[in-house]
Amino acid sequence: MKLQNYINGSWVEGQGEGTPMFDAVTGEIIGFSSTEGLDIPNVLEYGRTTGGEKLRKMTFQERGNMIKSLALYLTKKKEAFYELSYRTGATRIDSWIDIEGGFGNLFANASLRKLFPNQPFHVEGDPIDLSKGGRFMAHHILVPKHGVAVHINAFNFPVWGMLEKCAVNWMAGMPAVVLPAPQTAFLTEAVVREIIASNILPEGALQLLSGMTKSILDTVNSQDVVTFTGSAHTGKLLKNHPRLIEESVPFTMEADSLNCSILGKDAVPGTPEFDLFVREVKNEMTVKVGQKCTAIRRIIVPEELIDDVQKALASQLNKVTIGDPRLKEVRMGALVNKTQVESVKTQVNKIAQTAQMVYGNFDEVQTIGADAKKGSFLKPILMRENNPFTNTACHEIEAFGPVSTIMPYKNLEDAITLSQMGKGSLVSSIFTYDDAIARDYVIGAASHHGRILVGNREMAKQSTGHGSPLPMLVHGGPGRAGGGEEMGGVRGIKHYMQRCAIQGSPTTITEITGIYQANAKYKEAPEHPFKYHWEEIQPGMSLKTHKRTVTDTDIINFANLTWDHFYAHTDITSLDGSIFEKRTAHGYFILAAAAGLFVYPNKGPVAANYGLEECRFLRPIYHNDTVYVRLTCKQKIERDVASAEHPSGIVKWFVEVFDSEDELVAVATILTMVQKKQETFVEMTDEKIEECINKLTENTKPKWGILTPQHLLEHLEHGYRIMSGEIQDFEVATPEKILDKVHNSLYNYDKFPMGTSFPTMKKGEVEVLVHPDFETAKAKFFEARQAYKTFFKENPEAKVKNMVFGILNKYENYLLERKHLNHHFEQFDLI
Repeated sequence: MKLQNYINGSWVEGQGEGTPMFDAVTGEIIGFSSTEGLDIPNVLEYGRTTGGEKLRKMTFQERGNMIKSLALYLTKKKEAFYELSYRTGATRIDSWIDIEGGFGNLFANASLRKLFPNQPFHVEGDPIDLSKGGRFMAHHILVPKHGVAVHINAFNFPVWGMLEKCAVNWMAGMPAVVLPAPQTAFLTEAVVREIIASNILPEGALQLLSGMTKSILDTVNSQDVVTFTGSAHTGKLLKNHPRLIEESVPFTMEADSLNCSILGKDAVPGTPEFDLFVREVKNEMTVKVGQKCTAIRRIIVPEELIDDVQKALASQLNKVTIGDPRLKEVRMGALVNKTQVESVKTQVNKIAQTAQMVYGNFDEVQTIGADAKKGSFLKPILMRENNPFTNTACHEIEAFGPVSTIMPYKNLEDAITLSQMGKGSLVSSIFTYDDAIARDYVIGAASHHGRILVGNREMAKQSTGHGSPLPMLVHGGPGRAGGGEEMGGVRGIKHYMQRCAIQGSPTTITEITGIYQANAKYKEAPEHPFKYHWEEIQPGMSLKTHKRTVTDTDIINFANLTWDHFYAHTDITSLDGSIFEKRTAHGYFILAAAAGLFVYPNKGPVAANYGLEECRFLRPIYHNDTVYVRLTCKQKIERDVASAEHPSGIVKWFVEVFDSEDELVAVATILTMVQKKQETFVEMTDEKIEECINKLTENTKPKWGILTPQHLLEHLEHGYRIMSGEIQDFEVATPEKILDKVHNSLYNYDKFPMGTSFPTMKKGEVEVLVHPDFETAKAKFFEARQAYKTFFKENPEAKVKNMVFGILNKYENYLLERKHLNHHFEQFDLI
């Protein structure tokens, strides 16, 4: 088998025999990978144009939902990936980290769409006033780069390594070209095949080069971004590529590093922290057979506890079963290939020039279900370096496998110094129940580590562990670790975007950013803004209210209502020496009074008050002062709705409170939940239903499905008899674990999918007709609908059971009727 490359919209093979890939367990050749003969410059240009143009035009919401859809799609295919992953030497747990961890990265980054506007670019930070008059200002925007993200990945995480980077560049609006390491490229290729087959991504958003490609950096340009994961040695060579320097191409390196874990002096044997520490070190030595860039390579413990830790760790390592990763009883699989085994042995021998091997050896490894000689198996190896300040090999040499070195420290300052001697790592951890120790270590060591985990008994059950990078956090580190950052939530997305400072008038900046800026021109709303649906509201849409005079009685009543008897509101004899001249209105009364002035009382698209973001009281309001409000749409934000509510978005309103002299006295930003307009379904009035049914004849053909017109009428009649409570002798067919989700879907504006079948119907079969003819069925349909209407008119608080959606009230049955009739009337081309 030769792996194929996905480039320029097609799957193609590279020339020549290629590089062999081996089964880590059996040593057999799986196949070959090759990129020889491919036009690499053309691959990069195809990504920049075909993929890049489409992604850049998409909004953050569209990109996020696209990535979420891809995550859901891949999750359904995961078992096939596990079968391939076993051939890399990974156990089920190892593979879960790689495969489902990769999918989890897609989900996590997709959720970040909530933090971005519903537009292709992002507005960053606060506006900046560049003039005293407020008529010249600046803001920063971030737009997608017009290049391609080139990802050069390591062998140890063929799925996660690709998706944790791609999720970020796709969210930013940038296409990717992925170069997996040849050793495990077969698993990456399998996932890419499913991604391409899904048709979820726009063409050109992802290309794959399945093998070594030495010329990949020769034609990158200043709009491209290059990321590398692998050895520090290779990373430094790539980082100094002349093209990167000439074009100032952003380059992020996440390299192997000598990560360390510290045992606090308080964590003596018998404490939960001691046990947590030993278990974590054992896990980090054996998960993925130690082939993790975040694995614990240096075990730094109090000198008086080093023997206890060594003994406890040896006991834990003795329990680790090694062999065929497919077997449930196996806890550690094989290294990726025999070349990697020899590399680990070489590095261990270098460390052993001064350190002692206190657990494990190269000569014997007992395996379960596998031939130790044919596979790439190695027993865990624990080294001990008693003089870590003098002998520095343990801080400089990494054995990329199940190998770690234990070393002693006298005091916390020594521990911090030892942690820093690795010259930069991706992650460090400390296990202690003493928060003073934790604080001193973190502050002292943070300069040399990209992430620090503080482990103790309180967080143990929820902790993801020392070696688990998380999508919302920075993954990278200084010095040897590469000096770069991957992921990191919003920070990671911004890495693939260009920051640009824009200057102009507030009105112009408002139009560019889609966010209302103070002092911009107002857009007077023809009607009250709360009458509009979310789609109809635009930044700058504004309302000036009528006026209100604040009285002594208002202030006193508010004090009595809230129990806020601050002297400025209630004791005018105490104002001497204060900033107040008269009885002063409560700041929160001003906000409440402002709401009274601008709120529209009738029911409409505004569903609820969603909160208050910022508030400033610029000067006091005294009794007998008069105020009015200017309410202006500041910004619109998308939101996901999963509960029993209609689709809605959040509108931020800029509230300005003025006095009778038009002086600004208070400002606030309030948020409202505003319903989106329903434009998917035709409202099913009596007249509309009668019109549609009268268009239906015995000979009407459906656009899909196998229902006849009479079957349709009897099916709808049956539905109405359920909705009226006449038929209730059935069990809800929807599984309990998803019933809420299915029930709540009634509130969204999504159509029922074509081909949706009723639970009692057998696939591919129609039910036996009940009525003798079409006309009788039509009459019975109208009879059942009238019974439904009468039932809820006489019993407006009633709830009835539905076979699919569970218990429904009157309004939810209306929603079901609207969706159901629209579905079938569209099926028979009646609407």
